[in-house]
Amino acid sequence: MSFWRTAPWGAVCVFFVATVSAVPYQDDAAVLPSPAVETAVRNVWSKSPRLQVAEAELRAAQARARAADQPIYNPSVQLEGENADVDRRTAGASLALDLSGKRRARVAESDAEVRAKQAALARERRDIAADWLKAWVGATLAHKQSELGRRRVALMARFDELAAQRLKVGDISTTERDLAGLALGEAQVQQASLAGQEASSLAVLAAIDGDNQRSLPAMPQALPPEADAIVPVAAADRLERIQAQAEQDRAEAGVVVAERARRPDPTLSVTGGRVRSGTRSDAVIGVSISMPIPVRDTGRAAISAAQADADAAFASRRAVSLRTDAALTQARASYVALRAAAVSFRQSRASAFDERATTLEKLWQAGEIGTSDYLVQLKQSLDTALSGITLESQTWQAWFDYLAAAGRLTDGIDGTSKEFSR
Repeated sequence: MSFWRTAPWGAVCVFFVATVSAVPYQDDAAVLPSPAVETAVRNVWSKSPRLQVAEAELRAAQARARAADQPIYNPSVQLEGENADVDRRTAGASLALDLSGKRRARVAESDAEVRAKQAALARERRDIAADWLKAWVGATLAHKQSELGRRRVALMARFDELAAQRLKVGDISTTERDLAGLALGEAQVQQASLAGQEASSLAVLAAIDGDNQRSLPAMPQALPPEADAIVPVAAADRLERIQAQAEQDRAEAGVVVAERARRPDPTLSVTGGRVRSGTRSDAVIGVSISMPIPVRDTGRAAISAAQADADAAFASRRAVSLRTDAALTQARASYVALRAAAVSFRQSRASAFDERATTLEKLWQAGEIGTSDYLVQLKQSLDTALSGITLESQTWQAWFDYLAAAGRLTDGIDGTSKEFSR
């Protein structure tokens, strides 16, 4: 088979490589992941150990809230009998009365804890979704890079074969023939690295959902929308702030619990029975009230500790407010910059890999450029195609980070809201 009859095969390879990196830009990009991706995230939620922990902690907090709503004190029953000069048979009951509001304080503290655990559960759902979505994007695009690398190896192998044929007919020198062999070896080494990256990205995904045998949902062809397509939730409605506010409420309620605990409650006792002395028998009824005296343990140390916890919770809430504001600003700026770069890449000549590769091959076949120039320019084109895939991956991951920071990530996945703006 002659050189000119086999040369078009390389152009076909180049065309397939180009289809991976040069997807036409579309303005009507999907705002939310595809239904298949949403289903995958819900499946991850259903079997995530992290979510199971958060759900169990919420159930425990709800049980503690029910326990806190129970009466503080249980009644006591007392039976007495005495045989002496006077026979006494009496029965009594006593009950401590919660006059200081201990029960109300405990209920307020436990309710705040439930709200904190509910926010923590929602945060865990959001974080698991964000982790999986970012890992899915990384694994999907790592597969594209590995596929591009395999095609590069095939292209370099064919180029090495063609160089050997041209060397036989004297069209190229031995040095140029060696360059083709070196290019093939380099492509094989780089492909091994890309395969390792793909395996690593799949391992990250498996660590989240535990699925080692998977068929990943397809990536959207278009880029995610502009940052202005969504309206972040109000600052007070962000999950971090909700949780921090609930923790502060719980700590402040803990101060009230400590204050109520140091206030003694009276115990009311009622006794009734009969006393016999000789032939005389009399009924007796007694009422008594007792009150503990807080002299050995005044409870002031517990109040001081609870107040310190409340101060720490207040400062923590302020820190969370500052951190969430900064995270939203940073996530938006990163996404805007990456998306702008991705849009420019798709609309520029940098994405026209197939045209450049085909032109380079024709010039090399015609002898208008040398083997070294061809390899350098083709390598640059391949590296640019790989960089384009990396940029696309970073753009999608930044989009999910921005959705999470804006409080809108789980709206679409939950199916509760198909609109990002309100």
